[in-house]
Amino acid sequence: MTTGMKRAGVVLAWVLAMALGGWLASQTRFTTDLSFFLPSRPSAEQQVLVEQLREGVVSRLIMVAIEGGDSATRAERSRALRQRLAADADFVSVQNGELDAFDRELAVLQRHRYSLSPAVGEQRFTPDGLREAILNTIDIVSSPAGLPFKAQFLADPTGEAFEVLMGWQSQGQPTMADGVWTSRDGERALLLLQTRAAGADTDGQAQAAARVQAVFDELSAHAPDALRLELSGPGVFAVQTRAAIKADVARLTLASSIGISLLLGFVFRRWRPLLLTLVPAVSGSLAGLVVVGQVHGSVFAITAGFGAALVGEAVDYGIYYFVQTGRADRGSWQERFWPTIRLGVATSMLGFGALLFAGFPGLAQLGLYAMTGVFVAALTTRLVLPAMAGSHVARTPDLPAWVTPRMVALQAWRWPALGAAAIALAYLAWQHDRLWEPDLSALSSVSAQDAERDARLRSDLGAPDARYMVVVRAPDREAALRGAETAAQRLDPLVAQGLIGGYDSPARFLPSEALQRERQRILPTTEALSRNLALALQGQPLSSERLRPFVDAVARARTAEPMRREDLTGSALAIAVDSLLQPHADGWTALLPLRPAPGAADAGLPVDTLRSALEGSGASFIDLKQEFESVYSDYLGQAITLSLLGLAGIVLVLGASLRNLRRLVGVMLPIAAAVLIVVAVLHALGVRLHLLHLIGMLLIVAVGSNYSLFIERWRRDPQADPQALLSVLVACATTAIGFGVLSLSSVPVLQAVGVTVAPGALLALLLSAMLTPAEARE
Repeated sequence: MTTGMKRAGVVLAWVLAMALGGWLASQTRFTTDLSFFLPSRPSAEQQVLVEQLREGVVSRLIMVAIEGGDSATRAERSRALRQRLAADADFVSVQNGELDAFDRELAVLQRHRYSLSPAVGEQRFTPDGLREAILNTIDIVSSPAGLPFKAQFLADPTGEAFEVLMGWQSQGQPTMADGVWTSRDGERALLLLQTRAAGADTDGQAQAAARVQAVFDELSAHAPDALRLELSGPGVFAVQTRAAIKADVARLTLASSIGISLLLGFVFRRWRPLLLTLVPAVSGSLAGLVVVGQVHGSVFAITAGFGAALVGEAVDYGIYYFVQTGRADRGSWQERFWPTIRLGVATSMLGFGALLFAGFPGLAQLGLYAMTGVFVAALTTRLVLPAMAGSHVARTPDLPAWVTPRMVALQAWRWPALGAAAIALAYLAWQHDRLWEPDLSALSSVSAQDAERDARLRSDLGAPDARYMVVVRAPDREAALRGAETAAQRLDPLVAQGLIGGYDSPARFLPSEALQRERQRILPTTEALSRNLALALQGQPLSSERLRPFVDAVARARTAEPMRREDLTGSALAIAVDSLLQPHADGWTALLPLRPAPGAADAGLPVDTLRSALEGSGASFIDLKQEFESVYSDYLGQAITLSLLGLAGIVLVLGASLRNLRRLVGVMLPIAAAVLIVVAVLHALGVRLHLLHLIGMLLIVAVGSNYSLFIERWRRDPQADPQALLSVLVACATTAIGFGVLSLSSVPVLQAVGVTVAPGALLALLLSAMLTPAEARE
């Protein structure tokens, strides 16, 4: 087989592999939820956190505000918007305070009103109790709010259906104006939507949010006015974050591509090597994406975003090849330079490989992505680039004569550099307990303005907060519902005292069978009810004979089967119950999301009072924010530990390869000094470090090890080609451009990597020139 045929075969195999990888990548599911930071084997409390982030009712809520115009115009638009969205398959519930929004729910509660009504008690069906309830119901059905119940008055004169509905709405009921919900200041009409898509389904959340905006715009087109739409909620934030990451990655990738292309265009003076330099980077990024998707089933957005960071290192390999072969044949390149590149690849893979053993899927994904990407990029450089380049040599300009002596002269700065590293180490030791940001919000792309709007809408709507939960665990569903009812008895006094704003409970929509049986037991016999009803209506214009449908309904309710989950199918109540009552392999969990009292400082709750009130009830109180911060602290601690283990592995591999302690110190010292100085400067400038800064440190080690190995080799080789030094300088420049552009990102996770790696790569190169032993290049 000729050399040309071999090269064509290699290129064809690469094209087929890329096509297969592209197809697999197109089938990959991407997620943006915070489960990136959750453990793969969560505790019971952490499991609640995982479920709420992915499937919980709070994660499905979209809060809508209509601003501008006058109150009547806003109310009219609210009604029109609710009517259109209620018929949309993207939503299981659309509420704005209109009772018409509860048609299906009203049908359910009419059938099971005596099992559901909290008003059913021993005194309810005595003569006095009946008289009071009937007169109250007459007042209700005579008002606009009671119109939906007027037709059922003869069958439900005690107003049990109304009592149930008011119980469902009593927790955090918003202010009403013109028949719809409005904000406390009366300036916004409000709607609360529950999406069919789970909170973790960012595509579904994006579709739902876009649908709301599209319907509003369509209504505005038919009735031009000054009304404006605001959306908020966990799903909306996830969509905005993904869009911000996409926009920033696209914008910054374009900027860095232009900068790197101009630099490489100057170096290569030809378009072919310029394009081929990107082949290892693209191959590695695609391979990392595919492997993570196949192993983990989905790819976190942070992991995918890491691909842009990987390009910064992987593009170095193409530069090494084309610059270093510009003055030498390929066989000589493979003999003289490939071993150094191979050793650098091994150190990079070790540094990230330690993350594979993390108990957090996010870290494991990052480790797998980086290892795969670096390995494939290096393999592509070794096998595919020579075949693609063929016999064309990328002639590069000579290294300016002044560069080599300047690099050698940098050794005069050896002791100042060591002094700076020592000062950085001392500073970091002094600040060790204040280095890391414990609050996960540091990684959030949600602006302060958006967070303030979300808090305002949540307060106006009385929507449940994802932060506070009362959790009941039980062996079966019935026991979980009974536990939720017991917890509710402890929470009701706190609501009455104004200490908490309210709570949701699955037992409010689906009482336990035990409670339903107890309410059935309280219902009077036909004879007793007829007698008490006649006494109750003495002197009233309404005769007991007209209420015969009521007597028959109570008789049927006495012997009816208890309401079960299946009876709620087709209504929003089914979603509410399913999101608050969840099965597990070892039992059931009932969730009671809590609302802070209106005007509570920082939307907080009296934690000690809550725990005291729930003591002995079998229920536990969980602050999910506190739990999340605890998990993140463990996550960060594990990442630091694994990174140190990876660093130890790098030292062992370099030691085994270099077989000389002096050489090993000469290679590792610049990298360690670069990391120490960058971290110390960032912290001194007010930056609290978080996970992505740590990933940036790993990248400094990854790219810095390549630079340090090449500089060490260059100093030791009396016959070293200046082009070897040129390749390192160009590679460092492209890395600085790529990551330097990331430092301009508005997305915290991207910005953190940029501000860490860009200066770190430059420092690693300069410190390698400063700290490599001078006598090595005699």
